[in-house]
Amino acid sequence: MSDLLRSLTWRYQDFYLKETYTNTIMIRKNYHLLLLLGLALLTACNQPRPERSCETYAEADDPNVSDADWSAVKGLNFSFGTTDKRYAKSDIPDVEPSVDWNGSGWRGERVSAQLVLWSDQPVDQVEFEFSPFKSADGSTLDASIGQARFVRYVLTDIFAEGCGHRKPEDFPVSLSADALDHVDCFDMAANTTQPVWLSFDIPSDATPGVYTSTLNLYARNEPARELKISLEVIPQTLPAPKDWAFHLDMWQHPSAIARVHNVEVWSEEHWELMKTPMKMLADAGQKVITTNVNKDPWNNQTYDPYEDMITWTKKTDGTWEYDYTIFDRWVNFMMGLGVDKQINCYSLLPWNHEIHYMDGVSGEMVNVSAKPGTEVFAELWTPFLRSFRDHLEAKGWLAFTNIAMDERSPEEMKEALQLLETVVPEMGVALADNHKSYREYPMLKDICVAYGASFDDKDLKFRKENGLISTYYVCCSDKFPNIFTFSDPSEAVFMGWYAMAAGLDGYLHWSYNSWTENPLTDSRFRTWPAGDTYVIYPDGRSSIRFERIKEGIQDAEKIRILREKFTAASDTEKLRKLEEEIARFNIEEAPEIPCAELVNHGKQVLDELSR
Repeated sequence: MSDLLRSLTWRYQDFYLKETYTNTIMIRKNYHLLLLLGLALLTACNQPRPERSCETYAEADDPNVSDADWSAVKGLNFSFGTTDKRYAKSDIPDVEPSVDWNGSGWRGERVSAQLVLWSDQPVDQVEFEFSPFKSADGSTLDASIGQARFVRYVLTDIFAEGCGHRKPEDFPVSLSADALDHVDCFDMAANTTQPVWLSFDIPSDATPGVYTSTLNLYARNEPARELKISLEVIPQTLPAPKDWAFHLDMWQHPSAIARVHNVEVWSEEHWELMKTPMKMLADAGQKVITTNVNKDPWNNQTYDPYEDMITWTKKTDGTWEYDYTIFDRWVNFMMGLGVDKQINCYSLLPWNHEIHYMDGVSGEMVNVSAKPGTEVFAELWTPFLRSFRDHLEAKGWLAFTNIAMDERSPEEMKEALQLLETVVPEMGVALADNHKSYREYPMLKDICVAYGASFDDKDLKFRKENGLISTYYVCCSDKFPNIFTFSDPSEAVFMGWYAMAAGLDGYLHWSYNSWTENPLTDSRFRTWPAGDTYVIYPDGRSSIRFERIKEGIQDAEKIRILREKFTAASDTEKLRKLEEEIARFNIEEAPEIPCAELVNHGKQVLDELSR
């Protein structure tokens, strides 16, 4: 080897050794730095979460003594359950151990799941946190699409004879899992079960695919736990709720909100408190604004009377004046939330036939009995109806406003409709009908028949051809299907499927929020099975029933969209399969197979046809 070559070799070796030594030092430094960072992160992850208060309202004590052996439970346990079951508070839940949940839904759909916790020891500050939802192709959905709400228990009773006055001591009482509390954390008592309702709101612009997320479960003095979420976004899209075709009509009760919150009716505080619950209703696809035109049209059948929206005054000269201030603000309020398809005004036929007005001479309210067909009936209603028509026309609301009647006899309906036809033939009419009175008046704009008293095929065909609204309702006389606080949760989903199977436009429930005296703790009422008077809870709390009602409406919208799609594509095979599945729900008694099984099979078919 030449001296030059040897010199170059030594220089290279020297350079290589120095470079290697430098890199080794750097690697070691980086390793120690990464190790320190890792330890710091690990320490941070294992640090207890900041302690905070989990205050919320107190539930009623469980009236039933459980014989469950909680000593075998050993601390906090958790597993995914089913949305088809109400888990008893004092019993150990019967669930298959599972920390993985798989679900699917359309873009724009809300999908639900239920997690169940149970423990023989008190567990404080239970909290949940979702990680972002990620798919294999790199698409991401924000963690905020997931929501965890603690299921709360309310006193309930049984169906028994259905309608009729009832004393609480005459009926078995129990706790039912129903209300969904929106607190961020919750303290569990020992020897109790605590369900947690999970909701996933799939964005309407989500990229189809399977997304995974981690649901982290935290509790004070407990190690963090992880549950796995897998959510398939199916390549179909639901429109926004305000654009759903399903005709949902749940009667609103503003004055109940004022009483529960101890504020003056129609005060600014009252209007503010109504925003959240009424927005919840709008987001379920509500189409109808409930109004009253005089004294409580249902004769105080609820715990809270309906307060006046229109004030009638008989002036000293005998003429009439009508103050529409509250009526107008209520209608504009609901329209601003997205409920703008229809206004139903109760009622030309109040249940006790009474109306009232301010007497300009005495300055006092005067009650008058105005039975249909009497002279006073026409004398009092005629000037109001003409004034009301003119007011609605000026506001641009006349075309979609109805004078509404609820379960009135054919004889009374005849008198009322004759007066309307004579005085204000431009006014629409709505009727909740349990007498098949609709046969006499086929052109009524909005007819809702009792479940089990369905439209005749010929009549329904006529109504569809003329663009008239045809729906159904259930009430205290219906053991199945219904949405009492003791009802099978799947029955709320059945409602939407039945409407499609019967060829109807939607569903009516007589009360959205006619709360009992203490609605957060006791859903029983003096007249009907528990839960009949309301489906949501104060302070914007949803319920298992309300979430599942919306689920059934979403299914109905899917059916409508798939029907249109398969018909346009002449896909007779898929259309046949869809129609066969829908037909299974056209029943007027409890199904031979469990309702949950019927509903879940229908959902499975919808998913298969949607992919």
